[in-house]
Amino acid sequence: MTFRSRSLAQAILAVSLTLLSGASALAEMPTVTLGKDSVVKLEVASTPQEIEHGLMNRTALPEDSGMVFIFHPEQHVHFWMYHTLISLDMCFIRNGKIVQIFKDVPPCKSENSDDCPLVPSNREGLLVSEVIELKAGYVRRHGIKEGDPVVFHVPGDNAK
Repeated sequence: MTFRSRSLAQAILAVSLTLLSGASALAEMPTVTLGKDSVVKLEVASTPQEIEHGLMNRTALPEDSGMVFIFHPEQHVHFWMYHTLISLDMCFIRNGKIVQIFKDVPPCKSENSDDCPLVPSNREGLLVSEVIELKAGYVRRHGIKEGDPVVFHVPGDNAK
């Protein structure tokens, strides 16, 4: 099961309904398998506002949790660490594979967003369909590498 536009809408709806019903949100969150067997629970950022805010102002991120940023259709993107308080690993994904990993990206301590470096630092960015942010050191601890497969799992999506 991979993320498709329909599946993304289902994931957002499932998480929203779970939050409204008072049930455990983590039980209904989408997950991703990175590489052979590393499973991570995902928060989803798909709107421009969610993508811009990302993991800003978080003081911690559990080992088995992360955030996926959705870019459908694919886009050339940059990320920054403005108002991000924790270091992160970033996996840039295209065609179901990790195309580039940025490890242990430090927070930007500047109050001026223009002073925060872009990731990647090249002018055009990277063409991706998704980016996953993880706790710093996750990719090293779990042996995740560029070229590894990425499979998204959406609660209630039983399509093969």
